[in-house]
Amino acid sequence: MKKLLTLAFATLLSISAMAQQVDLRKKISVSGSAETEITPDIIYISISLKEYFKDNNSKKKVDITTLETQLYNAIQKAGLDKENLTINNLSSYSWATEKKKNPDFLASKQYRLKVSDLNKWNAIIAEVDAKGIAYTNIESYDYSKIETLKKELKIKALQAAKAKATYLVEALGDKLGSAIDIQEINNEAYPQPMYRANVMMMKAESADMAGAAAPEIDFKKIKLNYVMNVVFEIK
Repeated sequence: MKKLLTLAFATLLSISAMAQQVDLRKKISVSGSAETEITPDIIYISISLKEYFKDNNSKKKVDITTLETQLYNAIQKAGLDKENLTINNLSSYSWATEKKKNPDFLASKQYRLKVSDLNKWNAIIAEVDAKGIAYTNIESYDYSKIETLKKELKIKALQAAKAKATYLVEALGDKLGSAIDIQEINNEAYPQPMYRANVMMMKAESADMAGAAAPEIDFKKIKLNYVMNVVFEIK
C-alpha cells in the first residue's frame, strides 16, 4: 500500500511539474520584412597575360615583363594603388624555370585587379598590348558598406513585425507585450554579372582585338531581403 501511495504521489508531482512548464501566455506570431537593391562598388577582375611571337617569328617575342610593365603603368595612370593588383595563380611564378628549359616557352601570368569603376578598367586594358592578353573576366563583386546595410534592414524588418503585431492586437482590444522569440530568414541574392558582349573574353589570337572596343557590362544589382519572424506576448 505504501508503495502504491508513493507511486501515486510521485505521479502527481510529475504532472504538476509538467503543468508548470506549459506556457499559458497569450501570444501572436507575425513576420516583418525589409529589402533593398544596391549597385556593387567593389569589382574583382582576373587578367591573364601571355607572351607571344610577333608575326609568328620565334626570334621576335613580346616578353611577359613588357606586358606586366604595361599593366602596372596603366594601373598607376588610372589612379589606382599598386596593391589593387595581385598575382592570382601560384603557377605564375614557375614560368622562369620553364623558360630556362625551353627558350620557345611562352610564359603567362594571372592577376587579380580590384576596381570600383569599370570605366577605369576599360582605360587600363586599353593601355596593354591586346595580343598579350589571353583573357579577362570578372571573378566577383561586393558592396563596401554591406554589413551596415544588413544591420539596418534587419532592424527595419523587426520594426515592421512589431507594427503589424501592434495593430492586430489592438484591433482585438488587447495590448502588445514583449517579444518572446525572434527568428531571422536571410534571402540575400548575389547574381552573376551580365554582359552585353556575352562574356568578357579577349583572345590574343584575334587580329581585330587591337582596334576592338572594350565590352560593355551590365550589372544586376545585389538584392538584400530579410524576413524576421517574431512571437509577441499579448497582455
